[in-house]
Amino acid sequence: MEDPESYTKAILDIDSKKWQEAMKFEMDSMYANQVWTLVDPHEGIVPIGNKCIFKRKKCLDVKVETYKARLVTKGYRHREGIDYE
Repeated sequence: MEDPESYTKAILDIDSKKWQEAMKFEMDSMYANQVWTLVDPHEGIVPIGNKCIFKRKKCLDVKVETYKARLVTKGYRHREGIDYE
């Protein structure tokens, strides 16, 4: 069984409930750790995109042990001095 490549595929997956729980856990963790501050972008600035990476963590007997969802930025769009120091 392959891991979903997008949010849409995760929601349509047979394990969609598990993926939703994993996404909620990720967002709750980011909120609790104060990973970012949500602000309105300055005029003319296009925010960096993001996407969710989905992964089934399996134990040795190939049984799925954990469902992981990670929100990541599309790093190839970062610009030094503008998006980071």
